[in-house]
Amino acid sequence: MTDNNTRESIMAVSEVGTEFVQSNGIRMAYQEFGDADAPVILLVAGLYNQLVRWPMEFCELLVARGFRVIRFDNRDIGLTDKMEGEAAPSLFRLALNSLFGMPVKVPYSLNDMAADTVGLLDALGVEKVHIVGISMGGMISQLVAGLYPDRVLSLTSIMSKTGAFGKGMASLAVARQMVKPIPRGTSALDNSVKTRQMFGSPAYLESDHDVGVAVKAEFKRSHNPAGYLRQMAAIRSAPNRDKLLKSIVVPTLIIHGNQDLLVAVSGGVETKKQIPHAKLVRFEGMGHTLPQPLLAEFADLIKQTADSTLTLPP
Repeated sequence: MTDNNTRESIMAVSEVGTEFVQSNGIRMAYQEFGDADAPVILLVAGLYNQLVRWPMEFCELLVARGFRVIRFDNRDIGLTDKMEGEAAPSLFRLALNSLFGMPVKVPYSLNDMAADTVGLLDALGVEKVHIVGISMGGMISQLVAGLYPDRVLSLTSIMSKTGAFGKGMASLAVARQMVKPIPRGTSALDNSVKTRQMFGSPAYLESDHDVGVAVKAEFKRSHNPAGYLRQMAAIRSAPNRDKLLKSIVVPTLIIHGNQDLLVAVSGGVETKKQIPHAKLVRFEGMGHTLPQPLLAEFADLIKQTADSTLTLPP
């Protein structure tokens, strides 16, 4: 078990290499590791996940496999610009949009976040990448691969979904926990720990203490609850990507946990359905986390995908 002081030291060290660029009119924070001339893996984070949610160990494993690794903060999170003054629509209006197609105005869309991602590559002078996204980051990565096919060499979609109705749904308990107000007498930190533990990986359990240390470090780096609501609005208002996914021809890997209570494994199965040539790898005992014992296997799978040559019939 890593103690509190060690975890905070790791977080402080990881912040030393943070740099900033302008992308799509936004000042974005990023970090990179590895040989500048190596093929690039771009890591796209999930809902209200800062770049530090990608474990340093995972970045190092990818570097050891010959990649230049870039991780970054999406808009409204971490050290990237916040969309202050923009209000997310109510959950009720988002539900009407999802169920009945009623128009809803959101501060920004997943397509905007995909444009941010490509803008980051432009600012860094990176022409093509192997893109790897987790959860919401998987959705953004799917959009980048479909809308900007000339920028993507391979796609890895982790714990994500297509937007198809009824696929990749959260369990009722987790869905309620994600949107309900923080109970009176409970701190935001403690509430975040409870939420993360609800969709953790049952075969790779973390203690409340360890999760609390990680949450505290993230809170110290940045805390912007309004950004969480705006990012959630972008997800919930997004149309399904079925047609777009069918157009993807690059090597594609789908990773999902069988015990994911935030994005059910049906989301990964549906993604495979829409990208038939994709490789779907399901992990027993894995929830909506990146378990440390599986990181090397994830890195190997991504390396295999990056190295593969896909031949489609004419």
